Amino acid sequence: MTKSTNVTTKYRYRILLMLVFATTINYFDRSIIGVLAPILEDVFDWTNTDYATIVIAFKVAYGIGMLTMGGIIDRLGTKKGYMLAIGIWSLFGMGHALVVQEITLFNMTITSVGLFAIARFGLGFGEAGHFPAANKTVAEYFPKKERAFATGLYNAATSIGAIAAPFVVGAIVDKHTGEGWKIPFLITGALSSIWVVLWLKVYKKPEENPNISKEELDYINSDEVVTESTEKLSWAKVLPKRQTWAFAVAKISDAVWFFYLFWGAKYMASTYGIDIKSMGLPFLIIYALADGGSIMGGWISGHFMSKGWSVNKARKRTMLACALIILPVSYVAFAENLYVAVVLIGIGAAGHQAWMANIFTIVSDIFPKKAIASVTGIGGMVGVVAAAIADVALGTVLDSSGNTGYFWAFLIGGAMYLVLLGIVQLLVPKMTPLDENLNLVKE
Repeated sequence: MTKSTNVTTKYRYRILLMLVFATTINYFDRSIIGVLAPILEDVFDWTNTDYATIVIAFKVAYGIGMLTMGGIIDRLGTKKGYMLAIGIWSLFGMGHALVVQEITLFNMTITSVGLFAIARFGLGFGEAGHFPAANKTVAEYFPKKERAFATGLYNAATSIGAIAAPFVVGAIVDKHTGEGWKIPFLITGALSSIWVVLWLKVYKKPEENPNISKEELDYINSDEVVTESTEKLSWAKVLPKRQTWAFAVAKISDAVWFFYLFWGAKYMASTYGIDIKSMGLPFLIIYALADGGSIMGGWISGHFMSKGWSVNKARKRTMLACALIILPVSYVAFAENLYVAVVLIGIGAAGHQAWMANIFTIVSDIFPKKAIASVTGIGGMVGVVAAAIADVALGTVLDSSGNTGYFWAFLIGGAMYLVLLGIVQLLVPKMTPLDENLNLVKE
């Protein structure tokens, strides 16, 4: 039944809750390998280079997926595109549980490294669809002044998934033998099935949704925009835009986040000697701080805009604050106490998530809705390429020079954001919106 138009609904927050749920599943799925890494290295006798190869497979697929899934979501629409993405990543996520020491196919032996790489590749390709779909959903359901806050809220769920992973793994997996390591990979299949059922029931485009009041629909569409055509934009139109590359440059910072996610447990295990049963509290501290950063980063820029600041000033001043907050991460490698290192990493993760809440919103601030998923995908591809290059370098240095690799990783990770912000400023000094033909809107 259609709700009365004299009641202002808040259905957009129900949609936002679905994005939070999907992000939690997404990050729980991708975080498991990082928490299990010290155990799996013993079970399968991996080197740091082997582990880097597995992690790189995820990122290569993630980059390919960012380019292709973003365009697919723009063409299929948010509802179908999102379901396709979560279906693919769930299938390959559960596929990790099928990995054995080695198998022989067509007279070719595939080791555990190759099998995990195949599973991670499929997982990465599917998971690449999440952020383009979520970003597009926020643009559909929230006006500009609320988008950074909404993005910050669903992006905070990355930490929920990352926090859950060590606790689930620690409760299920034997720290001595590794027995039970397959079970965490299977859990996400059940969670994903629940999400798909709910998404089918909950999601409709705002203008087609009978549960949204006229007041809420008017509020969602309150930005002064020209009605867009339904014609899809090709990559050939999106790629040459400096605004696309401003976002892509900012996404190079993904390399730092992936480092925390996939190498954090290994760093703590090799430097401070903690095992998977003790990993939960450090992860809780790091990602709880990251959650706070994600929410506050989105809220602050929206607050500045409500005070009359321009979008350009509000976003960039917030990003500058984030870059400065992240700087102390450079000193993690000098920390002799585990929890000093954990707090410094947590502060860096908080700054990163606040940064992400704003750079994702930059896309919808500048581009028409029909280009958002494609631009998000291009930027995501650049981010994972940077992360893959970092993995190759880190795995090689760790195998040849020990923990020296972590020194350079934290040093670069702390200083990178100020450099990236400077480049973004050069590319888009004013953040003037583009019309549906990707021409600058006249001010």
